[in-house]
Amino acid sequence: MTVTYANYLKVDELLSLQQPKSALPEHDEMLFIIIHQVYELWFKELLHELGALGDGFAQNDEPRAQRALKRIRAVLKTLVAQVDILETMTPIAFESFRHRLETSSGFQSTQFRLIEFALGKRSEGPLALHPPESKEHKALSAALQEPSIYDLFLLYLKARKYNIPDSVLKRERSLATESNPDVQRILIDIYRHDPARTEVCELLVDIDEGLQEWRYRHVKMVERTLGVKMGTGGSAGAAYLQRTLFKPLFPDLWEIRSEF
Repeated sequence: MTVTYANYLKVDELLSLQQPKSALPEHDEMLFIIIHQVYELWFKELLHELGALGDGFAQNDEPRAQRALKRIRAVLKTLVAQVDILETMTPIAFESFRHRLETSSGFQSTQFRLIEFALGKRSEGPLALHPPESKEHKALSAALQEPSIYDLFLLYLKARKYNIPDSVLKRERSLATESNPDVQRILIDIYRHDPARTEVCELLVDIDEGLQEWRYRHVKMVERTLGVKMGTGGSAGAAYLQRTLFKPLFPDLWEIRSEF
């Protein structure tokens, strides 16, 4: 069969996946479905690029790591921009079909949790959202045991002859990334004497800031749409999301800022 635009991209299958549950259907439910499906596609791309970034660090391939970092940064900017579209939906428009979502919630997005785990925001809490034998639970459990991007970054620095402490390299992987004074002293030296590695550090900060920006826009969108009401699927809504704000993924790279 000849390869065409439509069959290569599976356009017919793709366009069949938007299936509103409201009776009319409500006009804005189509927007809600498409936005969140597109988010999941971008999450898939982020995981793809995070894999390339991890490989770049593990193989001491700095050009590959930098390409992945720049693409991840660009995708995060796109995720933020999509909030502008979602905010064209009024609270009344959302309320017209919200009950159709039943127990579903963005908190159940396995791909987003995998992104968080890859970037070092880790806990076993998200596993409780899925049955123990489900593929989602198994994927999250496995991801908790893999080195995070920051772990691989520190190994990359070790390969570049920086004396990263073994205690940091052998830390418990299932725990969130924590700051370390010894690592910070090394990073300060890098910023003062190693421009190439400084560029990598700054790209990591871009990624950290980009995810924090998306969280902030997401919180304001939820507040704008739901106010202080409980979120979909029985979640705490904006109240929970507010607690996730301004918590850096790579605390060492932020804490050294006051040393210059």
